[in-house]
Amino acid sequence: MVFFSAILHSSKGFPKKSRFVDSLRLLVRGGSGGHGLPKYGGVGGPGGDIYVKGKEDATLKSVAKANPSKRVVASHGENSLKNRILGLKGNDVTIEVPLGITVYNEMGQALGEINQEGDRVLVAKGGTGGSEKTGFCGLRGEKLMVTLDLKLIADVGLVGFPNAGKSTLLSVLSNAKPKIASYPFTTIQPNLGVLMYPDLRQITMADLPGLIEGAHANIGMGHRFLKHVERTSILLLVVDVSGFQLGPKYKKRGALETLILLNKELELYKSELLDKPALLVVNKMDLPGAEDVFKDIDCAAQDLKSSFDDVPEFMRPTRALSFARILKMSARSGDPQEVLELKNEIRKLIDETLVPDSDGDLELFRKIDKEYKKTGPIMI
Repeated sequence: MVFFSAILHSSKGFPKKSRFVDSLRLLVRGGSGGHGLPKYGGVGGPGGDIYVKGKEDATLKSVAKANPSKRVVASHGENSLKNRILGLKGNDVTIEVPLGITVYNEMGQALGEINQEGDRVLVAKGGTGGSEKTGFCGLRGEKLMVTLDLKLIADVGLVGFPNAGKSTLLSVLSNAKPKIASYPFTTIQPNLGVLMYPDLRQITMADLPGLIEGAHANIGMGHRFLKHVERTSILLLVVDVSGFQLGPKYKKRGALETLILLNKELELYKSELLDKPALLVVNKMDLPGAEDVFKDIDCAAQDLKSSFDDVPEFMRPTRALSFARILKMSARSGDPQEVLELKNEIRKLIDETLVPDSDGDLELFRKIDKEYKKTGPIMI
């Protein structure tokens, strides 16, 4: 049976599963410098450099496809010639990568970040051309292993335990079509959706695979998922009103315990995440007894820290998340009023986070807004 399945998957007509790539290692080497010409004091051309550059529609998958050997080498500098004393520089190589990339060397040190289209980071410098100082021998270019680590850039990050209804929520709020089912770990890779508003405003939302207890320690690939929360503007925590149970061998957690555990996992991974503006959605309100549970959660979440004593000590965070709004809904039913209210709350919170701090920034913000209104689309 296994052999038969392998034959099916290897056949050309069988659709292959697309895998999301958010980390890629490459061996990069700058070009060697060209040799000098002692007789005439000629200097060899420097080797080509290797850069990483941001491009809006690039993906790490396309980078891997373009470089199947995982090796990127720049060309060598030209040797000094009798009719060209100064050798030409080797051609540079530019690796186009998606926005949100951090480049690390083999020691784990960050070499730079790609956050906007056109951002460029030098990852391997070409060798110096041969001259009198080098005995007219060209020097080798830098050679190192680099990791391109992608952290999704989105306005909103959906955070919750498996089967909380995050994918369903993303599908009713945006144009995304994530895989949806009634079992945990349906989402195994981040999904991006775009929330559209009548005035053409767009807000991006990232649905991250469900976390489990111990995600901060990389259990269940927690680090790979939590890192995508870092670049979001706000957090949208989604909690199942009936609580969460990973499996028959695990203890079932109530809705409030689930919320406190999410708080703890975010804090242990990176405490700065607790400073992000946040909304809380209590989902699956169509279940029996949901209203009574919501009343308790709503009251407790207003001052979450006061509820820490109600859970075992190992579950208690040091700091508590603060929620701008606590909403209830049934994402599965997709009630238009509930969806509209949540979309408006998301927009309102994001706009509040974008308010400039200084008077100078505020004046610039107003000027840009004024100019935009002059040239923006006119509804007729």
